[in-house]
Amino acid sequence: MTEPLVSSHSKKVALPPGELIHVGAVSEVDTAAAQLSVIAYDEETHHRAVLATFDEARDCMRRGRVSWLNVSALCDTALVKAIGDAFGIHSLTLEDILHTAQRPKVEFFDDYIYFVLKMITYDANHHELDTEQVSLILVADHVITFQERPGDVLGPLRARIEQGKGRIRKQGADYLFYAILDVIVDHYFLSLEGMGEYIETLEMRALDQPAPSLAGELHGLKRELLLLRRATWPLREQITMLLREEHPLVTRDITLYLRDLYDHTIQVIDTVETLRDMVSGLLDVYLSSLSNRMNDVMRVLTIIATVFIPLTFIAGVYGMNFEYMPELHYPWGYPVVLGGCAALAVGMVVWFRRKGWL
Repeated sequence: MTEPLVSSHSKKVALPPGELIHVGAVSEVDTAAAQLSVIAYDEETHHRAVLATFDEARDCMRRGRVSWLNVSALCDTALVKAIGDAFGIHSLTLEDILHTAQRPKVEFFDDYIYFVLKMITYDANHHELDTEQVSLILVADHVITFQERPGDVLGPLRARIEQGKGRIRKQGADYLFYAILDVIVDHYFLSLEGMGEYIETLEMRALDQPAPSLAGELHGLKRELLLLRRATWPLREQITMLLREEHPLVTRDITLYLRDLYDHTIQVIDTVETLRDMVSGLLDVYLSSLSNRMNDVMRVLTIIATVFIPLTFIAGVYGMNFEYMPELHYPWGYPVVLGGCAALAVGMVVWFRRKGWL
């Protein structure tokens, strides 16, 4: 999981709306220079480039083809403003792009559509979710994406564009807009699959070895599932708005794909709820296992104490220092008492077994 080193929320206090300041966790990776990449394509040709300046990117995007401009790292607010000025993006939208604590939402403007959601990957080694905000802007013939840092889950989509697989090279920018959302949502399933496997491992440990450390792992998993739930529940509503809103940038042909994306979102939400119930049930199983082990221990200790109660009584009787105790002078008194104690102990153990207490 990325390490939040410095939070810059305090920079926004008392500033007017639309002021462009990066708000979110800041690390050494985030403060690096923003990376620009452009993919421009049509049905016949394809061009991909990593560029140093926005002017170079605009030159690649002016060739009358569908283009995808990706911006990684948001600390360069001047670059974000330049992109906004070039495509007529409202300052409040740019402010939302730089504020990385947004909940999933979609906003419709005359010349563009703005969509923000969380890109989530699962770290199987540390059993944690890595979340990153991704903002998408759909304008005429172009899709612009803003990421918090370099690296994403969109590599398969870039490969599809480069290899010309499927229908993406035959469709417009609205299909590219949908395809980016679809790949991000599909990776939710991969995260859920990894978490499901981890839950199965914890279930075996809860039944076989309910160690105290298991409780902390279960609570940590519940926090990760809560994070995933917060990222997916609002997404359903926003995709519904994208389906219902009639906008000239979204053609009717894309509606069918958006319905499929909506179905995927519902499946993700149902799976998240199922895993949350499983973790809650697993926590109950863990507590029950601990309680059963404690009951077993207490039962054994109680039986041992019960066996020794009459033996302690006999030893106490013959440990009294009265001079005229008749048994004190019997030659076989000592072995008889020890034998009687052993027989009594064995008899009680046999009786406990017959009762089913052992």
